[in-house]
Amino acid sequence: MSKVRWPRLVLYLFALFALVLSACSNQTEGDAEQDGDNDSTSEEQVKITLGFYSSGSADQKMEELINKFEQAHPNIKVKTQNAPYSQFFQKLDTQIAGGTAPDVWLSDGVFVQKYAERGAAKDLTEWINNDLNKDEYYGLDFNKDADGKYWAVPQGIQIGALFYNKDMFDKAGVDYPDDSWTWDDLKEAGAKLTLDANDNDANASSFDTSTVKQFGLTFFNITEGWMPVLKSYGGGVLGDELKNSIVDSTENKEAMNWIVDGMERGILTDPADLQAFQSPMSPFPSETAAMRIGIYARVLAANETGVNYDVTVLPKGPSGERFSPVIANSWIISESASDAKAQAAWEWIKYWVTEDKVQREWAELGEAVPVKKSVANSDLFLGSGEKPENKQAFLDSFDFAGTLDVNAVWSEWVKVFGDNVNRAFLGETSVDDALEEADQEVQKVLDEFYNNQ
Repeated sequence: MSKVRWPRLVLYLFALFALVLSACSNQTEGDAEQDGDNDSTSEEQVKITLGFYSSGSADQKMEELINKFEQAHPNIKVKTQNAPYSQFFQKLDTQIAGGTAPDVWLSDGVFVQKYAERGAAKDLTEWINNDLNKDEYYGLDFNKDADGKYWAVPQGIQIGALFYNKDMFDKAGVDYPDDSWTWDDLKEAGAKLTLDANDNDANASSFDTSTVKQFGLTFFNITEGWMPVLKSYGGGVLGDELKNSIVDSTENKEAMNWIVDGMERGILTDPADLQAFQSPMSPFPSETAAMRIGIYARVLAANETGVNYDVTVLPKGPSGERFSPVIANSWIISESASDAKAQAAWEWIKYWVTEDKVQREWAELGEAVPVKKSVANSDLFLGSGEKPENKQAFLDSFDFAGTLDVNAVWSEWVKVFGDNVNRAFLGETSVDDALEEADQEVQKVLDEFYNNQ
């Protein structure tokens, strides 16, 4: 009897033990899912950290889209980090240095190559080639390096155009600008639109440059100032490989002389003029300037203040060359993200650029040109009923668009270049001397970084 009962008892005990182990195993798995830190299997939830810089009302829409993404991807949980622009990027640099960067973050387009060249960004080339039809999107190539590698995917595009105040043009009896304009045409029209305290225009012999109350063109910094002029004159700051300065060139001297002449005549705002404004971007929306070089985001301020304006493509240089500056604000995946987190971050990026509903909802904010061409070319963007009427000019500008010679030390060389050309703008030095000094200082910045690679 005992020989029969003993195996049955053993089987019973083994079965009971297996149930206990199973219960313990299920409890542990549940705890791990609640923890969210274990991303080792596709069935478990992956937590990613997503960073973006704040932009007022757009923050709420960003959170809404993230919530919709989580609903569509229940195995991915997104934790957000955001802060005002300057604080966000200061903190991000610290996080990258400490190995605690977000898994995916929204970068200003001018910083993408900085993160790529410094090893902070993940190479997205394979994913982009496999998962995206590149012909369907604007701006992908602006995040491609000289070796053909892609380091980010655009979130929204800022591209430059010429803004003009229709009421000011009508009052002065000046024809609106169009795609036939050269920079000389702009200056000629700008002279008629520039007024001093006695309403003399810049062509009048009694015109007083010290009492200008209305400028022909407001001129500010690299993107909405000197870079479009330099490039359309055949110049620029950096060579093709973005590691050597080409500042001290004949083309740049010609472009700079055009700029300085306009400032000396009071047609263009100089750095001193801009100090009288609350912001260097204020002259056009405050109707103190008849024209401005502006990226797409500038439509917000112009629409808020009720300016009667429109846009057209930027003027041509002496040889017919045209250049529109582009800033492709983009999603970057951290090089330090685990494989599972990087894959989850890529799902977020795909969701952002491929889903029409996402693109359309973001486009309705009016902050940027949509990345997806089908949305950008739809009535939602082109025929929204809000100014400017000629939004097509922004899309046409992609045909001659380019970046701002962005590289790993973009911020550093922009500062030394700007410091030198501003002295020429203020009449403190000659154009030739300013460019010669800028050329040396820009090259020094480049050498200090690239010679130590």
